[in-house]
Amino acid sequence: MFRIRPIYDTTVPVDSQCVEQVQTILSERFPFIAPEEVINLPATLKNPMAKGYRTILFVAERQRKIVQGFALLCHFSDLRFCYLDFLSVSLVHGGGGVGSALYERVREEARALGDTALFFECLPDDPSLCPDEILLRENKARLRFYERYGARPIVNTAYETPLSAEDDCAPYLVADPLDKPFQLSRPRARSIIRAILERKYKEKCSPQYVRMVLDSIPPSPLALRETRYLTETISANRQTISADRKIAVICNHNHRIHHIRERGYVEAPVRIDSILREIKKTELFTLREPRHFSEQYITAVHDKKFVTYLKRVCSTLPENKSVYPYVFPIRNAARPPKELAVRAGYYCIDTFTPLNGNAYAAARGAVDCGMTAAQEVLDGRRLAYALVRPPGHHAEHRAFGGFCYFNTAAVVAQHLSAQGRVAVLDVDYHHGNGTQNIFYERSDVLTVSIHGHPRFAYPYFSGFHEEAGEGPGLGFNRNYALPEEMHGDGYAEVLRRALDFIRDFDPAFLVVCLGLDPAKGDPTGTWSLQAKDFFLNGKLIGALGKHTVVVQEGGYRIRSLGVNAGNFFQGLFEGSRLARSR
Repeated sequence: MFRIRPIYDTTVPVDSQCVEQVQTILSERFPFIAPEEVINLPATLKNPMAKGYRTILFVAERQRKIVQGFALLCHFSDLRFCYLDFLSVSLVHGGGGVGSALYERVREEARALGDTALFFECLPDDPSLCPDEILLRENKARLRFYERYGARPIVNTAYETPLSAEDDCAPYLVADPLDKPFQLSRPRARSIIRAILERKYKEKCSPQYVRMVLDSIPPSPLALRETRYLTETISANRQTISADRKIAVICNHNHRIHHIRERGYVEAPVRIDSILREIKKTELFTLREPRHFSEQYITAVHDKKFVTYLKRVCSTLPENKSVYPYVFPIRNAARPPKELAVRAGYYCIDTFTPLNGNAYAAARGAVDCGMTAAQEVLDGRRLAYALVRPPGHHAEHRAFGGFCYFNTAAVVAQHLSAQGRVAVLDVDYHHGNGTQNIFYERSDVLTVSIHGHPRFAYPYFSGFHEEAGEGPGLGFNRNYALPEEMHGDGYAEVLRRALDFIRDFDPAFLVVCLGLDPAKGDPTGTWSLQAKDFFLNGKLIGALGKHTVVVQEGGYRIRSLGVNAGNFFQGLFEGSRLARSR
């Protein structure tokens, strides 16, 4: 079995390893390719528009990250067309339908980018153009393969004219109309062919050659060659989303063990159910089961004594018994009380976040989901969502509170930071004091929070504009503290500024603390964002084009919770798609 996925850059180590294998296949299968083109492939992916088009690499890989084949797609976003540069399978690991699967994935990408057709070159199957009988047979087989999908050579142009008198077997320009009627006017055909010859082959095609080909294009709309090999084509009219483009969602289904039934406790299990119900209605998600990770990932961001305390106190509490902090040792924090229940205040920032027999287990489950989402991204996926409760962004290095016990987003950011710089964007109504606290003196993890001003919003003591980081972290923490009333348009303007700040930081990874409590009518907030606003916010964030892990935080108005979540992720998916097309 193999999977196909896109590689947009070599930020993630697994992608870098795959690109090295692709370079080997390129050299083996295309011996006449310029060595510098093979060597420069990682740089081409990193700077996709340097040549006037964006390069996207698709790989078919087995387990253990063995590349069986690849396709290299060039997207000319200004002219809205894709050009398939290479499609090949490995001499050693290829076969088994890899070539067909790669081509079908490329066609899907071209459709998703809104392109009118997919273009590529194919050597001719005409003996007068290709006298080599062995090569001619190969060319016929290749054109027969593409004809199954409706792709055929464009006729009545001089595109297949050799570059010089010594050359032969010059390629056809083939067009795949992507299951639509083929319509290509002369002006559009000239624009597309000029772009291919001048941008893709600018070092090979002289201005005189380009002019000759362009002048050969007839006034009438261009046509494809009549079907030569097949009577039926493969139809793919249903627009599906391939597995690699979907958002991996990881949910800690065992979150229900943490159910506080006291009146007014809004952090309830129904929150996850309502979100899951709505997002399942879309085709955007693929469900992944959470993996278990060791406690060392938690203690990488949380004090070990704090973690040990939570584990101990939760293990001693009887079923349906909750302990609320009520004594806070501000006079002598160095001497914590011996009684575990009393000591809760030593590690807590408020009086309404209880400890019970399941709090530790549920919080550990949330971290497992976050780490699984992070691993999905490190394995090459673009978007992953940890749909978890309890939330985590209020949990500090050695303190819990605000319904939060362990800071899942911080654990994820810490893990990802080993592979590159990380930006954490918190869009919860309440300030992400825990994440700020954990990374306040670091420059490799940027923390940005958009929230209600602490003069009226929890946690009240942090989230002020002047809190910018300390020591090496100075300038790497930014707070956007907003007024009590805020509508969608005003919020989006602030979000744009925050994203510009993140863009300047240029992280390898983005962690989004997704709060849905900016919604109109949320019992813990005062703002008025609606479904369309969450869609726009998601779209703006997705347009960053980063490997992104979304961690669920707040959001407590059950009636609109799922709809708002669904809209956010539809926007995130759309924004990510647009980022690929630029």
